[in-house]
Amino acid sequence: WQLRLYIAGSTGRSAAALANLRALCLERLAGGCEVEVVDLLREPARARSDGVVVLPTLERRGPEPVRRVVGDLSNAARVLAGLQLAAVS
Repeated sequence: WQLRLYIAGSTGRSAAALANLRALCLERLAGGCEVEVVDLLREPARARSDGVVVLPTLERRGPEPVRRVVGDLSNAARVLAGLQLAAVS
């Protein structure tokens, strides 16, 4: 899975989303994730060019189609369903 996480610096929500994503990749997707983290405080133009309006946002880039979920990613079942990711048992 190719995932992209959009965050805003080191805020509590950004840190929580990153930690939850790492746990999700390790525990539910057997580490089969390629994750790119985009800090929009460092790259503000990416928000407009990538169409991101809410942070944190997690995007499944591949395989297509692109899917997005927003929030701190604390509900793994919702994240998996929203991105249409199949958990590895």
